[in-house]
Amino acid sequence: MASLSLGLNLSRKKGAARTGAVERKNLVTVCRFSVKTLIDRSCFETIDDSSPEFINFVSILEQILSHRLKGQITWFGYESPRSFWDFIRVACSKVPHSCISSIENMENVRTSRAKGRAWIRVALMEKRLSEYISAALRDFKTTRRFYEDGAIVLGEEAGLLADMLIGLNAIDFSFCLKGEGLDGSCPAVIDYTPYLKFTQSSDSISSDEEEMRTLGSSGSESSTPENIGPALFMDQSSWFNKCKRVEQKYRMVLEQKGYLEELVRLREAQLAESVSQNKVLLQRLSETDLSHKLEKEQLEYIVLELQDQLKSFHSLDQLSADINLSQTSLDPAQSQELEGKAERPRWHSEGKEDTPSLRGLCGSLTSVASYKSLASLKSSECLASPTTEMTSPGLTPS
Repeated sequence: MASLSLGLNLSRKKGAARTGAVERKNLVTVCRFSVKTLIDRSCFETIDDSSPEFINFVSILEQILSHRLKGQITWFGYESPRSFWDFIRVACSKVPHSCISSIENMENVRTSRAKGRAWIRVALMEKRLSEYISAALRDFKTTRRFYEDGAIVLGEEAGLLADMLIGLNAIDFSFCLKGEGLDGSCPAVIDYTPYLKFTQSSDSISSDEEEMRTLGSSGSESSTPENIGPALFMDQSSWFNKCKRVEQKYRMVLEQKGYLEELVRLREAQLAESVSQNKVLLQRLSETDLSHKLEKEQLEYIVLELQDQLKSFHSLDQLSADINLSQTSLDPAQSQELEGKAERPRWHSEGKEDTPSLRGLCGSLTSVASYKSLASLKSSECLASPTTEMTSPGLTPS
């Protein structure tokens, strides 16, 4: 059982490796064909954004530069899709006189996909697309950081890609970068029909109609048992011609099968990408709803606490006012006594300054001489009262 599972894993790995190799080879081959068609078309007309050859070439180049491109890890730990412009912006930043900064400062170009498409057009108009690609591929450390194993830019096909793009320097491109076509969110789709041309060989004996007629007649003859014998003795040339026609049909069907398989693979990749993006968006939506609910609960709790504190403040103010009113209404004598006590320290403090002069006066009064003079004044009969001195107008000071 273990050997069977191991064999299945090995067969799956081999199948995946073969699929990746075929995919890389097909993309590089189709890119070479698109470059040739662009060069041939430029001999007869000007190449612009509306040319189907140019649209197909840009789609192929975007597919090559986005082949096995690593996603960007977000803060939540999820992997979001990334555009090839992120790689070009870092890898080509050291190219002298590059157009990276000018593309970054474009006002009408905001998304990474639009900036990458604008870079392709500017590089073609500057005739430096091969130079940019070669400089980016030489920065192997950055390339390893942005691409997974098995990518085209990490394989041997990368050198062929840079060489085949040199032929585009012979074309004078002219593009308008102010339109809204660069901001398209739809992925680049490659049209393989211009490269699937099947021509009938010159040594073919009969046309398609004659072939269908002969096949029908041979089928009707072979249905009768008496004609089996003559059919076996047909000459060698007729058998050779039939085998050649069948082989040609087989090749046509095989090529068409490969084309349809490639289309199915592209549609499956687009569907898987859409499903992954949908899952990421749903996860973000659920996380955002949860965070909003938590914030709402916290705000409600804070509002309740503030209301409780406000009520407690009002109750304390009312209680202090009631206490003051009750004290003043129930004990007015005590309040007057408190006011008197409050005024007494002030009187004592003011009287402290007169204490030294009063002591001198008291000392002079308690001395013997002053006491005798006071006794003599008391015994004298002609001592006038102060009221008489103040009220008698006839007395004058000596």
